[in-house]
Amino acid sequence: MRRPLQRWDVDLERRTISVRRSVAETRSDGLTVKAPKSAAGVRTVAFPASLTAELAAHLAEYAEPGRTGRVFVGPRGGVLRRNNFRRIWLRAIAEAGLGDVHFHDLRHTGNTLAATGGASTRELMHRMGHSSVRAALICQHLVNGRDHEIAGHVDDQIGRVKGTDADPSGT
Repeated sequence: MRRPLQRWDVDLERRTISVRRSVAETRSDGLTVKAPKSAAGVRTVAFPASLTAELAAHLAEYAEPGRTGRVFVGPRGGVLRRNNFRRIWLRAIAEAGLGDVHFHDLRHTGNTLAATGGASTRELMHRMGHSSVRAALICQHLVNGRDHEIAGHVDDQIGRVKGTDADPSGT
């Protein structure tokens, strides 16, 4: 079986992760590693500097050794599968007191945080590996209070024009 995310896909110095493969698990085919669904899925994305130390610690303690070592392995060092990951995930969110949080919610959260940071739809599409605007927008969520921030930004822009020659009435 080809390997999913490997150590050589993670560049701690440049703070990037290269996505070259995806993993799917079905009843009929079992676990398969293949190319992402679309060409847009093959990408290199930057991760926040604040995660570098934790990612380095994870690689040192949990990942397989060597450049081609898997970044994520099961509890006993085997292939990470949906069932054994689910148990780990549920325990982690319970310990963090997060309630009903699904793993895929992290993807939505990351996209929303990037959007509130000013990322364009095109940039969001790249980060998420989406080939369509529709898919990128589905993963984006309105953040509480953000609408007022947007309105404030529009106010700022209007205020800049108000006192200029662009507005001869001066209002």
